Amino acid sequence: MDLGIKGRVALVSGASKGLGRAIALGLAREGAWLGLCARGREDLEATAAAIARETGTMVWTRPTDVSIPDEARAFVRGAAVHYGTVDILVTNAGCPPSGSFLELTDGDWHTAVRLNFLSAVWMAREAVAYMRKQRWGRIINMTSAAVKQPIEGLMLSNAARAGLVGFAKTLANELAEDNVLVNNVCPSYSFTERVEKLSKELAAKWKVTPEDVIRGWEAETPLGRLARPEEIANAVVFLASERASYITGTSIAVDGGFHRGLL
Repeated sequence: MDLGIKGRVALVSGASKGLGRAIALGLAREGAWLGLCARGREDLEATAAAIARETGTMVWTRPTDVSIPDEARAFVRGAAVHYGTVDILVTNAGCPPSGSFLELTDGDWHTAVRLNFLSAVWMAREAVAYMRKQRWGRIINMTSAAVKQPIEGLMLSNAARAGLVGFAKTLANELAEDNVLVNNVCPSYSFTERVEKLSKELAAKWKVTPEDVIRGWEAETPLGRLARPEEIANAVVFLASERASYITGTSIAVDGGFHRGLL
């Protein structure tokens, strides 16, 4: 199936590892030209080289901390200058620290909001101008299954990411007349370094082993296993494509059935 994004310019933040890397690779395999950012230059450049080598696509990179407004904006502007436009924006950032309400400081809250909410706002603001001008665009926010079913111990993520869903739904309505589609992807646990780190954090708090934590997550998931990053990336690539031309303002769970609600 031709997804219709060959030669489209696709930006992915947090792209050096985990879900971001899998998404970037999935888009590249469909022929998109990439603009990638992450905080660590070495891992970012290694990922870019590997994707370019495998797919032959063009890859532009910029080391960026998207929780800093000037850096988040500069990433999108830089890619737009390099390629001439922006067609697809995937906002992806790491998860804030685990913790219960009374454990968290004001600083923790400010950091989480910048990382998991405002970073997407800053990047979208830059990208939308190009998308509206050409009357075509895709904005896909990587959120979490926590926006549909809050997860114990993840107070910051549960709150900040839920705010992003409200933003995205409103933005989708505002941009619909310009054929700019805005959606959220809500993954549950997948085999990434971040999830491995989270399992260790929670294991220390709950006085169990990381393996116990992971087995618990698997037991809560009807499919009985954690996702592979590429399984989540496949949904993102579809939403970025021409084939998703009538999908906007949605929050799609890619969670193996983790969320038990009707909607």
